[in-house]
Amino acid sequence: MTAISRYPVPALDALPDDIRARILEVQDKAGFVPNVFITLAHRPDEFRAFFAYHDALMLKEGGLSKAEREMIVVATSGANDCLYCVVAHGAILRVYAKNPRVADQVAVNYRKAEISPRQRAMLAFALKVALDSATIDDADFSELREHGFTDEDIWDIGAIAAFFALSNRMANLISMQPNPEFYLLGRVPRSS
Repeated sequence: MTAISRYPVPALDALPDDIRARILEVQDKAGFVPNVFITLAHRPDEFRAFFAYHDALMLKEGGLSKAEREMIVVATSGANDCLYCVVAHGAILRVYAKNPRVADQVAVNYRKAEISPRQRAMLAFALKVALDSATIDDADFSELREHGFTDEDIWDIGAIAAFFALSNRMANLISMQPNPEFYLLGRVPRSS
């Protein structure tokens, strides 16, 4: 069996109560524990900070749908060569978008994906944040506003791209491996 991290993976019963409770809650909901939870639990304080910011960005209400938030993660993670995030968030995107093809398309080339022009503009900006943020200018904001994004939406797009750039780099650093469950999630109908 392939190791899921270069670093030690703590035993569930050895974790602080709050972290163990969070992991068990995720396991109850998903039916398995995504490896990001147990690998990042290696450093409990950083785990807490990481997931607090993750939740603030990904679980909030706003002008971006859950599927659009995941599109940003998948597109930027593809550009950053992050296997874990492309596979894991690709699965979540397939579920939210109810489209078994969209995650692969967005990860490889969002310009050819089955998405709207608005979403293409969103991903172009997200990739600029992830890969070339020093060149962002007012024209980028104008382009997004023409597609109906508010300044708060633009902040969300940029913040998600920036946060997952960190996540991508940490996943690559520790060689975090995707759970096998993610590969089929959202591709085939669930069995009852």
